[in-house]
Formats: sequence, C-alpha cells, structure tokens
Amino acid sequence: MAVRRKAKTLDPRLNALRSDIDALQTDIKGLGTDAGEIANDRARQAMRDAQGVAERAYRLAEDTARQTVNDVEGWANDNLDSVRDNVRTQPLQSLGIALLVGAVFGAFFLRD
Repeated sequence: MAVRRKAKTLDPRLNALRSDIDALQTDIKGLGTDAGEIANDRARQAMRDAQGVAERAYRLAEDTARQTVNDVEGWANDNLDSVRDNVRTQPLQSLGIALLVGAVFGAFFLRD
C-alpha cells in the first residue's frame, strides 16, 4: 500500500512537471520568434538610416559638382578673351598646341 500511496502522490507531480516543460517549450519558441522580429526591425531601421546617409551624400556630391561647374564656367569666361587674343596674335603657336593636345588625347584613348 505504501507503494500505491507514493505512486498516487508522484503522478500529479509528474503531470505538473510535464505541463511546466510544455509551457517552457512554448515560451522558448515564442522567444525565438520575438528575437527574430526584433532583429528584422533593427535591420529595417539600419537600412532606413543608411538610405538617409546615402541620400545626403548624393545631394552633397551633386551640390559640389554644380559649384565646380559654375567655378570652371566662370574661369573659362574670364579667360576666354585672353585666349582669343593669343590665337589672333600667334596662330601658328596656337595650332601647334592644339595638335599636341590632340595627339596626347589620341594616344591616351587609342592605347590598348
């Protein structure tokens, strides 16, 4: 009889232990799902942040390029008259310089 009493008190404890283990397994599965969702949320936020940085860098590069074009255009306009005067006064020298520049560009673009 003592064995039956121990078995009767042991069965509820085993059932409670099985129930706790099942609940623990469910909680662990939920924890894995939650961790995955958190990781996805952080990855999305990192992508949004990176996109913002890239857009700012693009705008800065675009502004810098526009300013450089304006500076070169201003320099060219300022120096155009002196170049025209030099070509008028020294046409052969200007032709030689143009031929030399053309040869350099030709050699550069036609090399293998």
